[in-house]
Amino acid sequence: MSLWKRVSSHSDCEQRMAAFYEEKGLLDLRLCLAPWIEDRIMSEQITPNSPEQLERVALKFNEDLQQKLLSTRTATDQALKFRVVELCALIQRTSAVELYTNLRTGLQKELQLVTEKSVASTAGQSMPLSSYNMNNTPMVTGYMDAGDLLAVSNSCNPSVVQGVHNVQHSGGIASPALGMATPKVELYEVQHQIMQSLNEFGNCANALKLLVQNYSYMLSSTASPNADVAYRNLIDEKAAIVIAMRRSFMYYESLYEMVMHEMNEWCHQQRQAGNGAPFNEGSLEDIQRCFEILETFIAHMMAAVKETMRVRLTNEEPELTQLLDQVQNARKHLVCSAFIVDKQPPQVMKTNTRFAASVRWLLGSQLGLHNNPPTVECIIMSENQAQRFSARNHQIDSSVAGQTSGEIQNCSSTMEYQQNNHVFSASFRNMQLKKIKRAEKKGTESVMDEKFSLLFYTTTTVSDFQMRVWTLSLPVVVIVHGNQEPQSWATITWDNAFAERVRDPFIITDRVTWAQLSVALNIKFASCTGRSLTMDNLDFLYEKLQREERSEYITWNQFCKEPLPDRSFTFWEWFFAIMKLTKDHMLGMWKAGCIMGFINKAKAQDDLLRSVCGIGTFLLRFSDSELGGVSIAYVNENGHVTMLVPWTARDFQVLSLADRIRDLDVLCWLHPSDRNSSPVKRDAAFGEFYSKRQEPEPIDIDPVTGYVKSQLHVHVCSNGDNGSTSGTPHHVSQQDAMQLGNISPESAFSYHSPSPTRHEESDSDASQTADALEKIVQFASPNDPLISEINDALMMSPYRHGDFGIADFDSMTNFEDYN
Repeated sequence: MSLWKRVSSHSDCEQRMAAFYEEKGLLDLRLCLAPWIEDRIMSEQITPNSPEQLERVALKFNEDLQQKLLSTRTATDQALKFRVVELCALIQRTSAVELYTNLRTGLQKELQLVTEKSVASTAGQSMPLSSYNMNNTPMVTGYMDAGDLLAVSNSCNPSVVQGVHNVQHSGGIASPALGMATPKVELYEVQHQIMQSLNEFGNCANALKLLVQNYSYMLSSTASPNADVAYRNLIDEKAAIVIAMRRSFMYYESLYEMVMHEMNEWCHQQRQAGNGAPFNEGSLEDIQRCFEILETFIAHMMAAVKETMRVRLTNEEPELTQLLDQVQNARKHLVCSAFIVDKQPPQVMKTNTRFAASVRWLLGSQLGLHNNPPTVECIIMSENQAQRFSARNHQIDSSVAGQTSGEIQNCSSTMEYQQNNHVFSASFRNMQLKKIKRAEKKGTESVMDEKFSLLFYTTTTVSDFQMRVWTLSLPVVVIVHGNQEPQSWATITWDNAFAERVRDPFIITDRVTWAQLSVALNIKFASCTGRSLTMDNLDFLYEKLQREERSEYITWNQFCKEPLPDRSFTFWEWFFAIMKLTKDHMLGMWKAGCIMGFINKAKAQDDLLRSVCGIGTFLLRFSDSELGGVSIAYVNENGHVTMLVPWTARDFQVLSLADRIRDLDVLCWLHPSDRNSSPVKRDAAFGEFYSKRQEPEPIDIDPVTGYVKSQLHVHVCSNGDNGSTSGTPHHVSQQDAMQLGNISPESAFSYHSPSPTRHEESDSDASQTADALEKIVQFASPNDPLISEINDALMMSPYRHGDFGIADFDSMTNFEDYN
């Protein structure tokens, strides 16, 4: 079946390719000469690699195409003749290079589409492959015939495959709200498709084996009258084998692109995981399996090309030489692409702080590198240096170590092979960045905007060729102080969320749609606090980000550079402070849905006034005027909404939010964060978060310090009244209360003693004190200035000469203590 017929068997593929060809006006030409175009381009023995070579190949193709059309004009079908005339005119109007390039690109797209459809058609079938039945295959020294390929494909272990299949499905399915797809199983079908292509290549290997036998027979035989015929047959057989190998190589390239797409998707999910998104690391095992089968495919293809070149039937065979170069380059790219960072270093990296990372070589055991494991080195590079290295396309030299932008301790590690899971990796467990070299800043740039990357590299020998492979980590921001952390995370969060799957380091857009940013903010907040944001929360954040002119796009400057209107901080600083406050002090309450969070004052007031429970209904909202603050809004006894001045982390280090809520008896019903729910009684909502308070127990005064334990309470004063609300100790007035943190006119803290204080001494204690003072007067000097004051106090004592005033006694003892 021709390639176009296979495309036409899928209507969606046919529509896509028809639109592609129609864009250049080539659809009729593709339909009219479908088999001829496929055979002519796919059987080319020279693939153009330079503009001059491309022009020569294109001109030759153009000439052959015109000859083919002219021969078609002899047909009796008048409609076909007329169509051919139009096609000839089209060819005359189109440049040869453009015509050839478009048709060749179209064939590659068709090949990829039918390959993907073939993979999809196998969905649901069990993989007839062992998970690692090729790991111990020796290095290929010759080509593989069909029998060898069949043996490989039949050496299966269905139970192992089914076990891996079950593991794939047993993983947790990510929440669609977080923008993550469910675990994929297509990689198994990709493996199956690679094996099918490898088996098909076995037919070519059989033909090559027969060609080698015939060639050897011809060389060893004496002169024969049929020698010329045999020679021409050998030439034809060899040409057919070369065409088949080229076609197999095109299939290999298509399969390689599919595997690299999965590899790039895995790396993209790894980058998203830097923001807290779910990440199925286990899929790397399946990708490694695909790499291993592809390496077997390309290795046997390379051996087959070399074997074909030994059949010398003509003096020069540039087409085979070029094919060998292409196959060797393809294998090199495969080996280099399999060297990755599987455990990323921290993306906000503080100097003189230990960190870890690891790299993995997905083809290490397949290539036999574990028998002589190489050592991997690591350096830190600036963004510009990383861009230059990426432009080299896997080409590095021995001078790479001198191009570092900093000093890293413990920056080398030898790769290790784990036999049980076939992992070939190098772990860096104790690295430490000691110094960093920064570039000159331009404009408003800061050190928190500057990106670096760790470069891991090593040198080894593969098939008698020395290879240097390297890979870059995700971008990192280097800081020297904790106060640089919020802005650094802005840089990293934006990069992780909006980077293209394949890009130059570390190019990133400076504006995104709100739909994109809302997903990123939701992922970040949910991973940090354990609960996703609601649609109402996201609507509020959108309002915060918008300026005077509402736009679909949010810029980098709006996100973390420009201060919010009438504020001294940026949106990201405000969002990051709330995230940290929630994680450190309100995590359980946030996860339980007790905190409304992101809601403005006007909407909070409106929601509370509409509440069915009325007075005593309250909610907790994040302050939009203070960094890292949370405020309580409630319906007071007058039916109006009162909002307390926000509390911050500093306040919660003294008394937790739940305990503060328990102290406020004006709070009765928690307004639900879910609009479909009903109000909940305060103690039912927050009871599990209250701390234990001991019941007051009478104790004696410490004879040394005179101290007794006290408890801290918060209370809200009535409007215009300095008294406390019910439940607050009445013997302590607002003026005597110790105020801590942000206290509004409506709220205050007071210390309450769980046991008697010096102001609440018993009568017996007062009597004993009076006796003691009398003895002091007896033995003291008459000129002592304190004697008259003591006498005055004793005169008022009910145990001697009158009422003994505790306040007087207290003032006297204070005079003695502090003077």
